[in-house]
Amino acid sequence: MAEQSFIEITGLTKWYKNTTVAAVDQLNLNIDEGEIFGLLGPNGAGKTTTLSILCNQIPFSGGDISINGFSLKRNAMELKKIIGVVPQEIALYDKLTAFENLRFFGNLYGLKGNFLKSRIADCMVNFGLEGKLNKKIDTFSGGMKRRVNLIAGILHKPRILFLDEPTVGIDVQSKTVIIDYLKELNKEGTTILYTSHHMDEAEHFCTRIAIIDQGKIIAKGAPSEMIKLQKGCESLEDIFLHLTGRKLRD
Repeated sequence: MAEQSFIEITGLTKWYKNTTVAAVDQLNLNIDEGEIFGLLGPNGAGKTTTLSILCNQIPFSGGDISINGFSLKRNAMELKKIIGVVPQEIALYDKLTAFENLRFFGNLYGLKGNFLKSRIADCMVNFGLEGKLNKKIDTFSGGMKRRVNLIAGILHKPRILFLDEPTVGIDVQSKTVIIDYLKELNKEGTTILYTSHHMDEAEHFCTRIAIIDQGKIIAKGAPSEMIKLQKGCESLEDIFLHLTGRKLRD
């Protein structure tokens, strides 16, 4: 019997009310432990819906998902302990300080006391935010908010981290700090599944990627191998445009 993948998605389907086309359509995907896996696609392709289902934020209409051998349908509470989620939208309270925000999210994962304080302080240093613990979030720049948003999802040291556009709309310096930290987190054993519109970033960051369009996986593999095998393509962006076309997606 073949060894089970860390994440196994079989026939995943999602229908939204009053729609005639499935947002996710019979999607099959396996992700191994320790991978940095990119789920890429045009606007409306189904990538955020897929990620939201994996995070147990929305229900799915059909198929099955297992993570670390646990069924997402039957073992949601067990899986919550090993999953970290960083949404595309900044999920912070503007009128609270960075520390107050992170203490709140840490408490949700059962972290308390001196361990939580120490963990928050360490993460703030790692992300270049030392000295900002007691500043309110509404005084932070976009890049600083994005970094605190990421810290909130990793305080409990998850085994699997789901990231939806973690570097969208931020400066190059913040983006570099985030990507470098995620690489170190991965080296320590955290499996990463992330979505992005930045093809160059995904090409150099991910061990494997899958391209999704109209709710279906249309290609997958290691970026370097995909580029090598596709005639006339010199980058992941070339592959993406070749497979999904140049028509605007709104």
